Order: sequence, then structure tokens, then C-alpha cells
Amino acid sequence: MNIKKIRVINNPVVLQNLCTMRNKDTDSQGVRIATRKITRCLLYEAAQNLPLVDTKITTPLTTFTAKTIDPDINLIISPILRAGLIFTDEAIDILPQACIRHIGMYRDEKTLKPVWYYNKVPMEAQNPEKFYVYITDPMLATGNSLIEAIRLYADKGIPVENIKCICIIAAPEGIENIQKYFPEIEIITAAIDEKLNDKGYIVPGMGDAGDRIFNT
Repeated sequence: MNIKKIRVINNPVVLQNLCTMRNKDTDSQGVRIATRKITRCLLYEAAQNLPLVDTKITTPLTTFTAKTIDPDINLIISPILRAGLIFTDEAIDILPQACIRHIGMYRDEKTLKPVWYYNKVPMEAQNPEKFYVYITDPMLATGNSLIEAIRLYADKGIPVENIKCICIIAAPEGIENIQKYFPEIEIITAAIDEKLNDKGYIVPGMGDAGDRIFNT
């Protein structure tokens, strides 16, 4: 496992809300609220790679040069449906200039392989070096879905260093699987758990993230 390419964000706010998320007695509303709080922290960390430019602004007192995110970049938030949707509202609040591109995959419970059912990603990426992509999925289990999502953007010529995976809970097996295919990808997470069980669920984890978030 390439530790240098993994950022674990474990400040006290994140840790407190992880406890709430994981607790089997937390209802869906409580899980959603905790998830959003963690998501906000992870997105702030992810945004550190965005390029800055100088801009002149005028305050009530004076005019001066300040830093802002380069308006010429293409910023994409790409949630993997359905659990990844929980990132969307927070992402739009933090980065209103971002475009949301949904990716629909479900996991075949027998093979643990992803099955595509929806792809809302543009066919071409003009000036791919100006694209910055955040692929979001609360649980990084086997990593198979994230590998397919990364490949979708990398095949368009977008530099891998411009693509980040944002997950709340990750399994070592999933991290190693992603790094086998994309060793330079950065993974931002709130926790690396112990392992996957024989059904491909993260242990200790939080159960099925989609079911707990959407009360299904």
C-alpha cells in the first residue's frame, strides 16, 4: 500500500461523526447528517490541489490582489450512485462552479464486480490538463467500482494526478486494488478499516451505506 497517496482526515469533528455513522442504532436522518459533516471536511482537504490565480477585488476599504480558484479549470464532482449522492449537496455548496457528473454502477453480489447502468460523463474532454475530478463514494470496499470510474476519466486524457477518490471509510483490500491499476491516484478518506468480510463488506464498517443513508 502506497501510504504517500492516502490522506486520512481524522480530526475530532470527523471522528465524532464517524462514531455516529457507524452506530447501528443511529437512524437514517442521523446517518445522513453525520455523513454530510464528514463529507464537508473531506472536500475541503481534496480542494487543496486546485490551482489558484491572482485577482483584484475591492473591499469597503481598499483594492488589493487576492487569490482565488482559477476560473478557467473544469471542476467535476462525480458521485457513484446511489450512496455517492450524499456528497452532492455539500459539494455544490463548497464548490458552486463544479459540474456534477453521476456514475451509475451496482455491485454484483456474486462476483463483487461493478455493473454499469448509468453514465453521465461527457464523451470528450477538451484541454484535459485543465480538468480536476473528484470521484465520491462513501465506502471503498473492493475498489472495483472506483477503478472503473477512474478509468472513465483517465481514458479521456485527464492526468491521474488531477483525479481524486473521496471515500468516508476504506478497506485495505480496496486501496491496494486501486493502487495496482492507478498507483499515482490520491485517496482521501476518514478511516481505513480492518478488512473485507467474505461478502465484500467492510469490517467494522457501517453496514450497507446506501441502505443506511436512504432508509431502504
